[in-house]
Amino acid sequence: MSAASRVLLAAVFSASFGFNCLAESPTSSGTGFAVTPDGWLMTNAHVVEGCQRIEVKGKGDASDPRVDETNDLALLKIASPEPLKPIVFRRAPTRLGEDLVAIGYPLATLLADSVKVTTGNVNALAGLRNDTRYLQISTPIQPGNSGGPVVDRAGFLMGITSATLSKQTADAIGITAQNVNFAIRASVADLFLQSQGISAQSGDVDKEQPALTTADLADKITPSVFQVLCYGKPDAEASVKPAEMPTSSPQPSITASLIDARGYDAIGFDYRAVKDVSFSECHVTCEGDGQCKAITYNTKYGVCFLKNNVVALIRNGDAVASYASSKAADVIVSDFTSYSGMDLPGGDYKRLRGSNYLQCFTACIGDNSCKAFSYVPKKSECWLKDALGKPRAAKGVELGVK
Repeated sequence: MSAASRVLLAAVFSASFGFNCLAESPTSSGTGFAVTPDGWLMTNAHVVEGCQRIEVKGKGDASDPRVDETNDLALLKIASPEPLKPIVFRRAPTRLGEDLVAIGYPLATLLADSVKVTTGNVNALAGLRNDTRYLQISTPIQPGNSGGPVVDRAGFLMGITSATLSKQTADAIGITAQNVNFAIRASVADLFLQSQGISAQSGDVDKEQPALTTADLADKITPSVFQVLCYGKPDAEASVKPAEMPTSSPQPSITASLIDARGYDAIGFDYRAVKDVSFSECHVTCEGDGQCKAITYNTKYGVCFLKNNVVALIRNGDAVASYASSKAADVIVSDFTSYSGMDLPGGDYKRLRGSNYLQCFTACIGDNSCKAFSYVPKKSECWLKDALGKPRAAKGVELGVK
C-alpha cells in the first residue's frame, strides 16, 4: 500500500469512528464523587483551578463550578440521564485509629486509568499545627487522588483527599515522613454544601452490620466516583496539594497604606458599612477616613465594612481583609474559618453570656479544648464546642471552626 493510500485510509477510519489524532488532551486530572442524585459532584478546588474546560470522564463537561479556595473544595454539576448514587456523609465523630479507604484516579496517565482503592488509618484528628478542618491519614495518595472520597468500613464519607506533607516542610524538619497525608473533614465539606444551598445525605453506621471488606466497599462506592479532567491548565500533571507548615500570617500584599489578606475577615470593630462598591473603592474610602484602621470587603455582596481597630483575622472565603501597616505587629492571624447562618449542634461545654463576637473568638482560641464556637448576636451569647457535630443551617448564628 502506498503512503498516499495509508493516509487516505487513516482519514476514512478517523471520520467513520469519530477519532481525531489532534484531539485536545487534558492537562491534569483529579477525582470527584457524587453528593446528590441530580448531578452535583464534589472535588478539590486545586483540581479545577485555572481550567478552561472541565470534563467528568464518561459524563461529559461539567458546569456551574462553585469553589471554596479557603478549604480547598469545589462543586461541579453534570447532566446525567440517570440519577447518580451519592455517597452518604457520616454523622458519627471520627475516632483515632479507625480504618478507612481512599478511592480515586491516581497517576492515570502512568498506571491503569481505572479507579483505584487504597487502605489506611486515621493517624490524627487534626492536620498541621492542630488544624481541625483536616484528618491526618496513612492511606497512600498520589497525583490524581485529589478530590476523592475517604470512607469508613461501612462506606460513609469521612473526608476528602486533599494534601500530602510538602517536600519543603520535610526539608525544614530534616525528616522524610512516610504516609503523612491529609483529608478535609466531611463536616467541613457539608458546611460548604449548605452554604451553596445543596443538601447531602447523611447517616450512621448500623452497629449490627459487620464491617465491609475492601472488595465489597469498592463495589459499593466506585459507582459514585469519577475522574475529573482539566483542559487548558498550564500544569502538565495535577499533583496532590502539598501541605505546607502554616506560617504566622497569610501571604499579604501591600497596597498603599493598607495590607491586604485575601480569604480573611478582620473581625469586630465595625463602625460603618458601605454597600454596592468595588474592593478598590472600599480601599480608597478607608484610606480617606482617619478613623479607619481596617476593612473587610465581602466579595459576594459588594459590601465594605470600615473598622476603627483590628486585632484578629479569621478565614472567610467570601472576604478580603485589609489593615493599616501600623497594626501589623498586633494582628492575630487565626486558623479559624467563619460561616454565617450555620451551626454545629452538640459539643457545647461552655456558655458566655453578654459577650461579643471578638470575645467569643478569643475565648475559643485560648482554650485547647475548643474546636469551634457558635455566636448568637441577637442574644450576645457565645457557645464553645469541644466536638464537631453535623452542620445545619441556623439563621442568626455565626460559626467559627478551628
